[in-house]
Amino acid sequence: QVQLVESGGGLVQAGGSLRLSCAASGRMFSSFAMGWFRQAPGEEREFVASTRWIGNHTYYADSAKGRFTISRDNAKNTVYLQMNSLKLEDTAVYFCAADHSTTARAMAQPPYEFDYWGQGTQVTVSS
Repeated sequence: QVQLVESGGGLVQAGGSLRLSCAASGRMFSSFAMGWFRQAPGEEREFVASTRWIGNHTYYADSAKGRFTISRDNAKNTVYLQMNSLKLEDTAVYFCAADHSTTARAMAQPPYEFDYWGQGTQVTVSS
């Protein structure tokens, strides 16, 4: 069993930065794919970025390319999402997900039905 706990959300002005963390407890296998997703009020959940627990492949939504970076620290069992140049439209609840039977690339495609999800962390970007 794996548990995911997100942190690092908050209120930030447009143009600012935040780093989200997703701490995983339990055994993380090399086959795990990890992803960040977000959901704004009244909107559907959408893909932001993904990577594998082992390896360097990363994938980003077009809205995240050039501004967000997904990374991980295997020793700390933590995946990060560095978000720079934040925009008002980045306001959402951000969720971390993990799955042992998909790929980082496949995580980018709906439906987003994965083994494990965190509880989410709120990111609010103000003008």
